[in-house]
Amino acid sequence: MYLLPAIDILGGRAVRLAKGDYDAVTVYNEDPGLQAQLFEEAGAEWLHVVDLDGAKSGRPENLAAVERILRLTSLKVEVGGGVRSLETIDRLADAGVARVVLGTALVRDPDLAQAAVERFGASLLCAGIDAKGGEAAVAGWREGSGVDAHDLARAMAKRGFEHLVFTDIARDGMQTGVDPAAYAAMAQAFGHPVIASGGVATVADVEALAALGGAVEGVIAGRAIYEGTLTVEAGVAACAGTLRASDALAREERPLTAADLAADGE
Repeated sequence: MYLLPAIDILGGRAVRLAKGDYDAVTVYNEDPGLQAQLFEEAGAEWLHVVDLDGAKSGRPENLAAVERILRLTSLKVEVGGGVRSLETIDRLADAGVARVVLGTALVRDPDLAQAAVERFGASLLCAGIDAKGGEAAVAGWREGSGVDAHDLARAMAKRGFEHLVFTDIARDGMQTGVDPAAYAAMAQAFGHPVIASGGVATVADVEALAALGGAVEGVIAGRAIYEGTLTVEAGVAACAGTLRASDALAREERPLTAADLAADGE
């Protein structure tokens, strides 16, 4: 299992939304590239990036920020948000991303999902299912789809997807703790391990997901890292099963920002 610190990009800045609400935005760093560097320096190997503007518009809006992250780090970057065409997948693949997440397209354009798997292969692609009350949400979580999340996962497995990010919208950005049973059930429906997203608050949540064994391949954490209730170091260690008791104590300090880095260089 591996940790994927999250960078959600809105207007070129690293932010987090509460329950996917675009009116409940917290800005954590003006420069997503510098934030990615901090994650890499702390021991992360993967990064989960969401283009929030793209999720709303249906086309990439922050590709320049993604490319900057790739230039500044050697992280394996997983990107979603606004991926609704083969051309967009091409652009992201050419930029050097390790994995591309399809979300809304899974529901609204299943033929695209099939064509993407056939053209790019299962290693590059990831199904993104965001659910609330068992229903898959689309268009940046702003709309319900009327599709059962587990049924969608089964359908994507049949189409050849082998990776799936499952987000519990009600818990996302709220630091309320994870619901391990929800991820175990999704993994069973999908037939492959899933990447868990939503609700991670402390290293105990990461350990709870690790205890599911083969049901979870990765854990996405955002607000908990930014607000200091989970460190990247502890999260990485918990995923790897090498966490020491001393590592489990989260630092109660605010995260570094671009302004801090600029001040250090003066």
